[in-house]
Amino acid sequence: MNPDLHLWLIPLVPFAGFLVNGLLGRKFPKALVTTVALVASLIPLVQVAVIVTKFGSLTLPYGENLGTWIRSGAFHADFSFQLDQLTLVMLCVVTGVGFLIHVYSVDYMAEEEGYWRFFAYMNLFLFFMLTLVLAENFLLMFVGWEGVGLASYLLIGFWFTRDSAAKAGKKAFIVNRIGDFGFLIAMFLLIAHFGSLSFTELFNQIGAHPAWQGGLLTAIALFLVLGATGKSAQIPLYVWLPDAMEGPTPVSALIHAATMVTAGVYMVARTHVIFDRSPLALSVVAIIGVATAFFAATIGIVQTDIKRVLAYSTISQLGYMFLGCGVAAYSAGIFHLVTHAFFKALLFLAAGSVIHALSNEQDMRFMGGLRTKIPITFWTMTAAVLAISGAPPLAGFVSKDEILYQSFIAPNGGKILWAVGLLTAGLTSFYMFRLWYLTFFGESRAAAAHHEEDLAPVHSRRDTKLVLEAEPPHAAHPVHESPWVMLGPLVILAILSVIGGFMGWPEAFGGSNWFAHFLAPAVATSNRAPIGDNHLELMLAGLSTLVAFTGWLVAHILYYAKPELPARLASQLHALYLLVKNKYWVDEIYGVLIVTPVLFIARWILGVLIDRGVIDGGGLITGYTAQGFGALVVRIQSGNIRSYAGWLALFAAILLAISWFGWTAHFSLR
Repeated sequence: MNPDLHLWLIPLVPFAGFLVNGLLGRKFPKALVTTVALVASLIPLVQVAVIVTKFGSLTLPYGENLGTWIRSGAFHADFSFQLDQLTLVMLCVVTGVGFLIHVYSVDYMAEEEGYWRFFAYMNLFLFFMLTLVLAENFLLMFVGWEGVGLASYLLIGFWFTRDSAAKAGKKAFIVNRIGDFGFLIAMFLLIAHFGSLSFTELFNQIGAHPAWQGGLLTAIALFLVLGATGKSAQIPLYVWLPDAMEGPTPVSALIHAATMVTAGVYMVARTHVIFDRSPLALSVVAIIGVATAFFAATIGIVQTDIKRVLAYSTISQLGYMFLGCGVAAYSAGIFHLVTHAFFKALLFLAAGSVIHALSNEQDMRFMGGLRTKIPITFWTMTAAVLAISGAPPLAGFVSKDEILYQSFIAPNGGKILWAVGLLTAGLTSFYMFRLWYLTFFGESRAAAAHHEEDLAPVHSRRDTKLVLEAEPPHAAHPVHESPWVMLGPLVILAILSVIGGFMGWPEAFGGSNWFAHFLAPAVATSNRAPIGDNHLELMLAGLSTLVAFTGWLVAHILYYAKPELPARLASQLHALYLLVKNKYWVDEIYGVLIVTPVLFIARWILGVLIDRGVIDGGGLITGYTAQGFGALVVRIQSGNIRSYAGWLALFAAILLAISWFGWTAHFSLR
């Protein structure tokens, strides 16, 4: 018999932290706000650690039903939580990485007026993300799904007095609502045709009918994909994530690198029973994933804001996860989710340490020469750069190559998916080493003047000003290493980025791929997997490493050996350079085709014609009509007997006239 794990306490504790700091934090001293926030994020981590120690003795999946939430006829939705291998992996990622980012934020956000509000929002995010992961049914997952969107909106727009941050928060919220519409339609279809939203009940029904293929299940899967593209920033709904970098750097690390953006990937893996019955839906997932990975990587190679490089990198790496799920290699996709949480959270936090060292500078054109000035930040970020670039044996090499290998052996276009994924790996290595060289090597460019074309508005992340920088704001301040409350999480994440890949070390390299075996019961697929070939896997891994090495070599030549070349190449390939630098003008195209027509309809057709014309006009007509009748009645009810006699005579004459015409018409018809 399973012990009672009290799963409901895991999300409840961060929610309590949110309530305490959200309601009372304004009056608390900063130390008390910090204590509440850290304890509220540490206790779930401890609870998960305890579950890990008991996990081997549990009968899975383990569930806890807290009661019926909704009942309507035969349909019911319970307030219930579920634990299996996939849930445990996500719990470890969310609570572990989440706690480290909370610790990092203590110093990074120390000077902010809304310190208490920031940590209240962070705890709220943890509550919703943990609810999403633990949910046993679609409805409770949707509560967490919408909740992380709300928390993301609040955190992205944390500096709400800055117009760009407020707009970025609204953009994230609105774009995600488009994707969530697909999630809702999928739920309605499930209720209409299966009468349940419980994962267990639905998957048992589908499993009992092997003949159910495509059709309805394809429609449900495709609507779920629409939701996933919004939450996990994939084509066509990726446009909110780069702008979300307007939020504080810890927000970028927590929400947009390690946890929230992986919700779509998690949802596809969780509902793999539905996707397994639809080859079309799986193909769509794979194509969207590999297209997004390549597309975002091309944009990342020319970005100058250090956080935006990482933002497009996140979109690209999420594309790899979708590619893994799209070729039914769910364990590979989730494994990359885990390793990505390590090295991408590290990259964002290390970028925050760089920004902290340079007094809030984010433009890499104003950096350089930081290798010896902030050595701990340099070495930890180096570990992350090597990991994401695919350097063996670091974590990113293992998880990314597993996805590429599974793509290569997948039927129906697998070689094409693999080729695009391999090319993307080279681009990833290039833009990450480009960031590395521009940030840490060469001479400091802090006081260098820039060509007029390169001057751009640069946001100060702790001000509400928008300044056109001719000289960086940190030029007069000494470069300084971050305190250990920020560096400690970097060191831990760097270690995980280096050794994390050994959890899934492939059999072709003499390992046992423990992670895939551990996750197999939760993501067991009905599709027969192709037979593996160790020699082929070794050969493909070697080719992938060579491509990653080539990406580094090109970056080394352009940004270290011959730093004058990039400007020359940009001039020679001016049209292509502008295309990529302007992000293919996707935001502008969306603005013309979608935003402008919607605003026109909202402002003019609905606002002016309907609201002012019909509604306001109808109200005015009604009012004037009532006034007219009122004025007439006032004249009639004057209190003057002679007036009453006159009105009586007038209306009597009118009645006689009506009667006369009525009688005349009656007899004429006869």
